[in-house]
Amino acid sequence: MVAEIGQFALLLALMTSLVQATLPLIGAHRQDRGLMALASYAGVTSFLLVALSFGALAYCFMTDDFSVRLVVMNSQIDKPLIYKLTGLWANHEGSMMLWVLILVIFAALIALFGVNIPPSLKARVLAIQGMIAAAFLSFVAFTSNPFIREANPPPDGSGMNPLLQDPGLALHPPALYMGYVGFSVAFAFAVAALIEGKVDAAWARWVRPWVLLAWCFLTLGITLGSFWAYYILGWGGWWFWDPVENVSFMPWLVGTALLHSALVVERRHALVNWTILLSILTFSLSLIGTFVVRSGVLTSVHSFATDPARGLYILAIIFGSTGGALLLFAIRSPQVRKGVPFGIVSRESGLLLNNVFLVVSAATVFFGTFWPLFIDLMGKDKISVGVPYYNLTFVPLFIPVLATMVIGPFLKWKRDDLGPALKQLNWPLVAGIVLLLVVAGVSLGKHLFTAAGVGLAAWIVAGSLWVFVKRTKLGVVPLAESWRILSSTPRAYFGLVFGHLGIGLVLMAISVVTTWQQENILSMKVGDQTQIGAYGVKLTAVDQVKGPNYQAERGTFELSSGGQVFRIMTAERRFYPVQGQQTNQTGIRTNLISNTYIALGDADNNGGYTVRLYYHPGAPWLWIGGFIMAMGGFISLSDRRFRVGVAQKAKPVILPQAAAIGANT
Repeated sequence: MVAEIGQFALLLALMTSLVQATLPLIGAHRQDRGLMALASYAGVTSFLLVALSFGALAYCFMTDDFSVRLVVMNSQIDKPLIYKLTGLWANHEGSMMLWVLILVIFAALIALFGVNIPPSLKARVLAIQGMIAAAFLSFVAFTSNPFIREANPPPDGSGMNPLLQDPGLALHPPALYMGYVGFSVAFAFAVAALIEGKVDAAWARWVRPWVLLAWCFLTLGITLGSFWAYYILGWGGWWFWDPVENVSFMPWLVGTALLHSALVVERRHALVNWTILLSILTFSLSLIGTFVVRSGVLTSVHSFATDPARGLYILAIIFGSTGGALLLFAIRSPQVRKGVPFGIVSRESGLLLNNVFLVVSAATVFFGTFWPLFIDLMGKDKISVGVPYYNLTFVPLFIPVLATMVIGPFLKWKRDDLGPALKQLNWPLVAGIVLLLVVAGVSLGKHLFTAAGVGLAAWIVAGSLWVFVKRTKLGVVPLAESWRILSSTPRAYFGLVFGHLGIGLVLMAISVVTTWQQENILSMKVGDQTQIGAYGVKLTAVDQVKGPNYQAERGTFELSSGGQVFRIMTAERRFYPVQGQQTNQTGIRTNLISNTYIALGDADNNGGYTVRLYYHPGAPWLWIGGFIMAMGGFISLSDRRFRVGVAQKAKPVILPQAAAIGANT
């Protein structure tokens, strides 16, 4: 009965979304306040219905209702409760339910808290959201129904992919989806603005918090996903340029550009068309990510489905939404009057240059991801695009992004002189050069590229902190005055500092771990000892362990330094009988400076076990830096200016067609 309630609520949500997608648009065109207000009611109602449907599905998982096929395929009676719940979105149908739930949550938030948005714009935004929701609800209801019954259910279930039976799965997909789906709000605002014919600073002020929220969650999701792959796959890596890694990275790159260009629209009313285009492209890339993991066109350990029919449905949604939005953009954008002009050297120019390199960097990732597919469709030999391609294309393009990121905050709006701006960065530049020379000297000139990377990272970190020093006039005015300035500084300023600081730390970690990581793969018997990094590693025991739904061999290792044991580590090789699959539970010892990493492999014919040992200097800061970036975004979101109306009304840009319509009516 619970499954039927969920199914019925899902269909009602689809019908409500269709109402939300149509009647408010008519109301906005006719300036009918009743029909425009219907958008908010429909948005909240859709959320309640989808939440009911999602809750019903969650209940089926948590109560082992094996009469539902999805529960049979992705749960097991002996599985811990947390994995029963996360099993809901560890598959195609359930993950799409989560996708739709997050989508209608955003629509409901706009409906409830968008009190300062003009009624016509709000109605159009919610109508666009309703169209997207209707498309995906129909996709779930008709091609990916999670409530299909199983005629002869097994008593214990079939379980789910053992790789996904990990606490990281409880956080990584929801965070990633919050990022993907969050960009739908920017898309809806962009399309609504094109329909309405008005783009002004107020529009950018309403869009920016939603873009920032999506960016924060996408940053968090990518960081969590990287860490999950690092410790659960047993391969000792943190990024592989896997197709699904790439399709989450591309909207992050373009979304970062969108976040900065929206700031230019708000402050200077420039880059209007560019910002609208980025809003469309960012969400389109998010949809492409959804397509890749569900179509089977590209192979990845992250894929949820390999059904071409489902992929074609999502492809149709992509062509419909992106194609329609770009067509509307092509028709309307030429009539948008240009914003305030700015000089070649200005903060606007710095942000625009940053934007261009971010978008081109995303294009290189897109090309590298889909070029093998194109070659395959042409009937030629299968090829793969790996790390060398990205090192030669992406890395050189991303360096200017990092450079302009440091200089930009020191440039003035509209017009500036580059000399005085660079002069303010003397001390960060000194810090970068010193570290560059130190690394080059220590490595005897063998790792000049690494030295350059470390020097650039030091410049970014020092430059980010220097923004704070210059803002508070630390060391220039009395400490009490610096504290007064600090206490009155908007939180968004701290968000900028933390966001840029996090990127610098990630770059520093990448430079160090890529160059100085160590690997030792060998066969070890109980009692054998070896070396990795500065530590000795001894295998002391291999025991048989039984888990709730798996059997494991657990290796116990002693980590020693100078002959003294200071840490006991364990690593497991688990076997899941129901699925007939094996996974690794790695042992990781970290001191926040480096990681010592142990993975236990298969037994050999000589009584030994394959053991993979890694020493990763700087690795912890790969993820600490990512979390600091996300934290910077959340700090900015807490700024009061993101939660109140615009301080002063900006003069809107009226498209000629809209002005003519207004005159005629």
